[in-house]
Formats: sequence, structure tokens, C-alpha cells
Amino acid sequence: MTTTTTDNESTRSPVSTKAVLRPGDRIFSGTALSAGIIILVTLAAVAVFLIVQAIPAFAPDTSDNHILEGQSFITWVWPFVFGTLWSSLIALVIAAPIAIGIALFISHYAPRRLAGLLGYIIDLLAAVPSVVFGLWGALTFAPMLVPFYKWLNTNLGWIPIFSGTPSGTGKTILTASLVLAVMILPIMTAICREIFLQTPKLHEEAALALGATRWEMVRMAVLPFARSGIVSGAMLGLGRALGETMAVTLVLSPLGIVTFNLLNPENPTTIPAIIALRFPEAHDSGVNTLIAAGLILFIVTFAVNFVARWIVSRRAEFSGAN
Repeated sequence: MTTTTTDNESTRSPVSTKAVLRPGDRIFSGTALSAGIIILVTLAAVAVFLIVQAIPAFAPDTSDNHILEGQSFITWVWPFVFGTLWSSLIALVIAAPIAIGIALFISHYAPRRLAGLLGYIIDLLAAVPSVVFGLWGALTFAPMLVPFYKWLNTNLGWIPIFSGTPSGTGKTILTASLVLAVMILPIMTAICREIFLQTPKLHEEAALALGATRWEMVRMAVLPFARSGIVSGAMLGLGRALGETMAVTLVLSPLGIVTFNLLNPENPTTIPAIIALRFPEAHDSGVNTLIAAGLILFIVTFAVNFVARWIVSRRAEFSGAN
């Protein structure tokens, strides 16, 4: 009997462990793969277009280029690169702590009904067009800030960024940065809020059971878990600020200067703003020059996202989820 049983087991066909794909699974897999390929192809096509169209802007002879006016492309574009990075960095420094604070209040402190209402209002801010923020910043917000700028200049004028003569209209790089901070606040808050809500409840309950206060629980359990998500939200907001056009265009004047001063009427502007302002009158090689500026912005934005991915992947092994 033992031999017969062994022979029967040896003659059995091996059981296949490979899952059988249903038609719906194949369709979904193919659609997801196609979408990923389309994104890569589109990104490559945009990069090729920018590079090809930007080549004439790097010609040694720029005497016929009405945008460059005889100067080299690097000399012309550098102040706008500086203005783009400077205004976006200020906006990020202002918006990041506020976004984290609002997200923590909504996720761990506010009553359920109030948290839902605040979350809805924050999400609604993301739907406001940028031109509306620009008009609000130029016509309402900037005049309101004039007394505050004068106070900063009087009391903190010994700091170089607050020195000089404050603007009488309030249209400064600091105003533009504050408007950008308001614009990137909803997306940063939404991402941080969702990451905070995903903190394992066992981590929070364990901290509270050990006698930690709510803030100590947040500091020990929530923030370490959400560190990579906070970085992702901050970098996404920074990318939004780098590419903003209309709000900065309506607030700042198109001056090609490099200065760290935040209150003076002479301010650097950004690459998107200068492209929007100069493109209607551009022709011939001037169009290529503005496209080359767009290529520089494309490279800067790509670099920011690359650094963000590197930071997130580097911190993932240290996050609370692991």
C-alpha cells in the first residue's frame, strides 16, 4: 500500500503557482503601462523641442537679438534664474511651517466637524486661479503691506535684506513670495494632512500610554513617520512656485537685477514672468531666447524634483513606517 501511494504521488502533475490573469487585469495592466510610456514620451518630446528651439539663443553674435540686446544669453538669463529661485525659496520657508501646523491641527487637534470644514476650505483654495491671486496681491495685499515694510525698514534696517528705501507701492519680491506662499499652501497642507492621518494608531496609542502629552506623541510618533511625506509636499509646493507666471507678473516689474533686498522697489523677476511679458513682442531669434529661458526653468524644475526624490528615498529607511 505504501508503494502504491508513493507511485500515485510521483505521477501527479506539478501544481502551477502562476496566477491566471483575467481579461480585466490584462486591460488594466496594459493601460497603466501605456500611460507611463506616454508620460515618458511626452517629457522627452518637450525636452527635445526646448533644446532644438533654444540652440539659436546661444549663438556668439547677439547683435540682432532684440531680447538680449548684444549681451550673452547667460548674462541675460542669470538675474531671472536668481529671481525665480529666491522668490520660490522665500515662499517655501514661509508656507512650510504654516502648512505643517494646519495639517497637524486638522488631523490631531481639531474636532471632527471643524476638521472637515477646514480641510474643505484648504482644498478649495487650490481651485482659485492664479490670476485671481495676482490681482489680489497687486491691488489689495501690496498696499496693505506698505506700513509693515516701513516698520521692518525702521526697526530691522540693520539687516541687509531689510535695508534701503522701502517701496511705496508694496510691490516687492517679498510681496510676490507671500502671494506664492498662499498659493502653494493648499497642496502642501493636503499632502501633510493625509500623511499625518496614515500614522499607525498603535504608535500613537503606545506613546500616549507611556505618559506622553499630545504634542510629545506628535513629535515622537507622527513627525518621524511623516518626514518623507513632508519633504515630498514641500518639494511639490516648490515646483509649483517655480513655475508660477501670472501672480508674479502682476506683482513685480520686469527688472533684470540681482539683489537680496526684500523691500526695495527694484526687484528681480522670474523666468515665467519675463517669458509672459516679452513673448507677445518677441520675433525671430527673440522667440528662441525666451524658449531657451524656458529650457533653463525646465532644467531647474527637473533638478528640484530629482533632489526631492533622492531625499525621500534616502529618508524612507528611517521613517516610522519601517
